[in-house]
Amino acid sequence: MMGRTHALTGWCVGLALAPAIGAGTLAQAVVLAATTAGFALLPDLDHPGARASRLLGPITGALSWLLRRASGALYQVTKGPRDERRTGTHRHLSHTVLFAAALGGATALGTSAGGPWAVAGVVLLGLLLAEDALGDWLLPVGGAGVVWWVYETGPTALDQLDAVSGWLGVAVAAGCVTHCLGDALTESGCPFLFPVPIAGETWYEIRPPRWLRFRTGKAVENLVVFPACGVLALLLLPGVWDFVLNTATLVFTDTEVTAQP
Repeated sequence: MMGRTHALTGWCVGLALAPAIGAGTLAQAVVLAATTAGFALLPDLDHPGARASRLLGPITGALSWLLRRASGALYQVTKGPRDERRTGTHRHLSHTVLFAAALGGATALGTSAGGPWAVAGVVLLGLLLAEDALGDWLLPVGGAGVVWWVYETGPTALDQLDAVSGWLGVAVAAGCVTHCLGDALTESGCPFLFPVPIAGETWYEIRPPRWLRFRTGKAVENLVVFPACGVLALLLLPGVWDFVLNTATLVFTDTEVTAQP
């Protein structure tokens, strides 16, 4: 399982999307990124040993069981003539763009209709999922982001629920898609374009050329992919990249001035 890499790439995607959807402040970006990071782990709910399946004990365990049964049944009904003989439980239904879009849409509608408590529930679930993968530091950081966001917004916070619901829908969908793209880079690939038929397979595993694939939990993921995403996660925080550029400009300018005779 590449849980922490999924979560960290979800964090990066959330930060990258934040300004595009209007979540421009640091607090908004952090909350959106933490939610995206958490839901980048959700597709693995179809595996009984995954973090998402163990998060809330028997509750998420039961959801995992239901998802596996639904995924397996769908696979048996829709598999093409060249699809492999398998159960279709793990890396199938929940690992598709169709699932991501449906869950994102349901999140947007549900939080819009459910109000502040539904919004808080989605954000809290995202934080708990991400914290389980990335560490306890994320809970106070994400919590502070929520508090600061409400403080910034002031009395008009409730008036912005529709916008927040849309943001959370995007965060949930983007997290699931990020997970699928990450799995597609592994040796097993990911059938995230279902139900588009490719080469006689309805569940065709999308993957790059062999030399670009890596095995989960091995050296490439641990020593290259995860550290690179860690650096990117910092640089994408609002204001950090500008600070780095300005600092580098000042350093090089001072160096050139000092070097002049």
